[in-house]
Amino acid sequence: MPSTDSPIPRFHLAVPVDDLTAARRFYGEVLGLEQGRSSETWVDWNLHGHQFVTHLAPGRAQRIHNPVDGHDVPVPHFGLILTIPEFHVLADRLRGAGAAFVIEPYVRFEGEVGEQWTMFLLDPAGNALEFKAFADDSQVFAT
Repeated sequence: MPSTDSPIPRFHLAVPVDDLTAARRFYGEVLGLEQGRSSETWVDWNLHGHQFVTHLAPGRAQRIHNPVDGHDVPVPHFGLILTIPEFHVLADRLRGAGAAFVIEPYVRFEGEVGEQWTMFLLDPAGNALEFKAFADDSQVFAT
């Protein structure tokens, strides 16, 4: 995991889950995140130096999707921008764990400004995650 000494501010994000045991397996074992403090109702995770928390919160809101590139992108979603090698290592790890992708790993904007790999999946509570990797990291905010 990256060091917590970073010139970039780290974020804190808390998401609802309906089963902490399933969250521990997914985030700890499948994604390989280091677990921090926890209680009977929440677990802190080190998401590449960011504080990510799963809070026990039974009951979920209706799922929303937006069309993007012919895919139904789940909203809201969160994730990380990785390097291309890290992206493929994670995709292989997820496949090896039998994760079901909402959107299989693929390249968007191939050969264009902002070319990127992307993939979407849901955690056991239905929270949508997107992981992506840019061919040129300076184009993350390109228009």
